[in-house]
Amino acid sequence: MTDVNRALFERAQRVIPGGVNSPVRAFGSVGGTPYFVDRADGAYVWDVDGRRYIDYVQSYGPGILGHAHPAILEAISVAASRGTSFGAPTEAEVVMAEMGVERIAGLESIRFVSSGTEATMSAIRLARGATGRPGIVKFAGCYHGHGDALLAAGGSGVANQGLTGCDGVTAGAVADTIVAPYNVVPELDGTVAAVIVEPVAANMGLVAPAPGFLEGLRAACDASGSLLVFDEVITGFRLGRGGAAGRFGVTPDLWCFGKVIGGGLPVGAFGGRWDVMEHLAPLGGVYQGGTLSGNPLAMAAGRATLELLDNGAFDRLTATSQRLADGLTAAFKGAGLEAVLPRVGSLLGCFFGDVAPTDFDEAKVLADNGLYPKV
Repeated sequence: MTDVNRALFERAQRVIPGGVNSPVRAFGSVGGTPYFVDRADGAYVWDVDGRRYIDYVQSYGPGILGHAHPAILEAISVAASRGTSFGAPTEAEVVMAEMGVERIAGLESIRFVSSGTEATMSAIRLARGATGRPGIVKFAGCYHGHGDALLAAGGSGVANQGLTGCDGVTAGAVADTIVAPYNVVPELDGTVAAVIVEPVAANMGLVAPAPGFLEGLRAACDASGSLLVFDEVITGFRLGRGGAAGRFGVTPDLWCFGKVIGGGLPVGAFGGRWDVMEHLAPLGGVYQGGTLSGNPLAMAAGRATLELLDNGAFDRLTATSQRLADGLTAAFKGAGLEAVLPRVGSLLGCFFGDVAPTDFDEAKVLADNGLYPKV
């Protein structure tokens, strides 16, 4: 890494813990010094030394249209000219909510927050308040943000940092959290408020749902009176207009969204059936609020993004992902390397070997043996 990048990283480490504001950016799992971005456009980023990179990260998901898309920049500029934050509702929030409800079958009401973590934390609180039950079931290797109750056996940065959990998370915080293997339908009883799942597990490489898994979760929740929560922070508005729920034909009770819906600005959302959502304050007794929730700049960027994501856009995105997978497969074969590249829509994973993992234990074995490329 160049001297300017190194110097910036050294400066950052003197005033920011680890030099970064999210652990994965420190490059701890892959080694080396982080590059500091100066600007970005389309598929590329330039670091502070002017070096250009093809950017396969795209901010870990929000950049579905590429960096600095003109329509998004224009929408943000127009919104900013009218003010940046009001502490009062705006029409932009209503329009974004209407767009979500129109696109996602079964989504009847939605509330905006400022991150995916806020969305999952709020959805869990809502599920507990609506059912009067304490228990939460999550799946090993699925990452639902850094809320205390959901960090147990998490994927994403938790796994890449080599952490089994998180210091500071008390036993009490996870006492009502049950961790099950991904792709296995757990037995549920009358204490379980919700089952939260990534419908496509994208935080331990890429692990697709086994046939019948999501359908089994729906049936188990129906039988027990538990709520099914789809964490679509990654898959929402990426696997198609209807997200993973639309792709797999399984309708949850609650959804969590983030990344794509903000067009690169900080946005999260959670929503679901009206009879569940009406438990939220000011209608019901489950409190949730935020100073910047529904921020007008973020709503403008999100609206511009969703308007561009028609069915043709998803078809092109999926075709591009297939071309990338085909090219990588040919390159690995030409180099004499055995690899599998699981793909769901535009989501693509890579594991070295001849079999793709089906759960976190299998994915972790591959990672521990250097057979899963970490980022």
